Order: sequence, then structure tokens, then C-alpha cells
Amino acid sequence: MTGGKGPPLLLLHGWPETWWEWHRVMPRLAPHFSVVAIDLRGAGFSDCPRDGYDKATMARDAHEVMRSLGHDRYAVCGHDIGGMVALPQAALFRNAVSHLAVLDVPLPGWSEWEATIAKLWHFAFHMNRDLPERMIHGREYDYVSAFMAERFYDHSTFDPADVEIFARAMSLPGRTRGGMEWYRTLADDHAAALAYKKKPLAIPVLAMGGDRRFGPRMVPMLREFASDVSGGSIDRCGHYVADERPHEVAEALIGFLRAA
Repeated sequence: MTGGKGPPLLLLHGWPETWWEWHRVMPRLAPHFSVVAIDLRGAGFSDCPRDGYDKATMARDAHEVMRSLGHDRYAVCGHDIGGMVALPQAALFRNAVSHLAVLDVPLPGWSEWEATIAKLWHFAFHMNRDLPERMIHGREYDYVSAFMAERFYDHSTFDPADVEIFARAMSLPGRTRGGMEWYRTLADDHAAALAYKKKPLAIPVLAMGGDRRFGPRMVPMLREFASDVSGGSIDRCGHYVADERPHEVAEALIGFLRAA
């Protein structure tokens, strides 16, 4: 999905969402930026190949989309798994990525990565071969709804119609498996990210999250990968920041990209 006018900005969604994650944020960004929101490999209407779900390969996918649209230099913002893609995209395509924003996600390569994911049950569950696909099949709405609701703080912003869109996308052939493959490659992603840290990013980086999830940890986390990091927490917010606080996310991105 594309729209708007101005400097190019790529938006990368998380799990179990699609580009639709950004549908409340994009109208606020469109007066200022040429906004591009894609479905990641294995999600929505993007291809769902058997392999290539390491985040460096997914970053190359996203970079090629921007090149195909004529954007040789652009900003990238990723949430959740999208943040895990955005970081290698900035590290691998340093001449192309002008700004990086990462929203509410523990990153592979972070010094607290292993201790953190050990406390997140869904990482281990999704890494199992075939088991999640078999258990979720036919129950996509129930799983997505329960999963996302657990990670919202302000449930007045929780929209079952959005959940229906994400669940229908997951029920497309191969898409549940595609999303699980994002988790099954995380050991490789962690090893690759340790290498990125040897050459810290010099571009401006925005690190934000919900104050009830990863918000307080985002800035120190990103400072392990980059030298120019700003950001912080979004008050009274859970993990799905673009769904729960779209105005705050949009205003933070506008302020960051205009100032940097």
C-alpha cells in the first residue's frame, strides 16, 4: 500500500498482522511522507516461499520493493518482527536507509535477548516444527484475538474487525507457516545481529514502545546497535502501539523524521 507525498518512509508490520497494522497511522503520515506499507514475506498477499525467512533476506525483500518504487534513499520503521527486519535493513543498506525507527520488540543481538525470549511463551511455541500450524488451523480468529488482546493495555482501542482481517490473512494457504518461520530463523538472526553491532549505525534512530511492554527498554537496547538514538515510552500503551496509539506513533515519527 502506498500513499502520500514527500520523503519516502517504509512501514514494516509485526506478527500476526499485515500492512493493515498501519491503516490508522498512514493517513496522519501521508501529508508529510510518501508512505509505503508492505506485507512481509510469508504474510498477507506477499509470496510465501519455503525458505528465506531470516531477517536479512526479508530486509532485502523490503529494500527491493523500495528500489522498484524509485526510492533510492528512504526511512524505515518496523514494529515487532518488522523491527527485526528494519534493523538489518539499516545495517546492510547503509547508503539507502536514512533513518531507522524500531517499535516495541526485543531484538536479536541484544545483550538481554536470550533471557528475554525465555520468558515469552510464544517464541518457543512458534519455533516448533508443524505443531503451531496444526493447532491454529481453523482457529485463526480465536488465536489472533486472544494473542493480541493479551498484549493490549487500553482495550477500548481493540477492534475485532481488525482481528478478523489479520485472521483471514493468516488463513490463506501457507501464511500460518510463513509467520512461524519468522520465529524459526531467530537463532540465525541473533548470530547475524551480533555482527551488526561491530559497526554501529550512525544514522538517527527512534526507539519506542508501550510503557506496559518494551518501551522502557527500547532506547538502551538500540544504543547497543547505534550511536544516535532517541525515543522512549508511549504512556498507557501495550505492545501493539500502532493499533492502540496511532496518533502518538504518527506524531513521534513526524517529529523524528523532520528533526533528524
